[in-house]
Amino acid sequence: MGEGRYGVTGDGLDRLNELDSDLRSTAGTGNEAAFSTALTDLLDAARTLGFAMPEEGGALPDLVVPDQETIVRGLRALDDLKGPVPQ
Repeated sequence: MGEGRYGVTGDGLDRLNELDSDLRSTAGTGNEAAFSTALTDLLDAARTLGFAMPEEGGALPDLVVPDQETIVRGLRALDDLKGPVPQ
């Protein structure tokens, strides 16, 4: 379901938050190419700016990076839920 747990320091966390905002802004546009690019940028930055943490252990990671396909499937499932609320 995921590719790993990562720790991130201050400047790295700021950059990831910027990229997360970019991703969120593309999410509702219907532009799959822009969304895919923003998602790839965010995941690449998480891998580059973060440091891997062991899967087991007491320390909590700053972020958990799911694989890209899991994210896309999850968003498509949420999109399928749009529409009238059942009575």
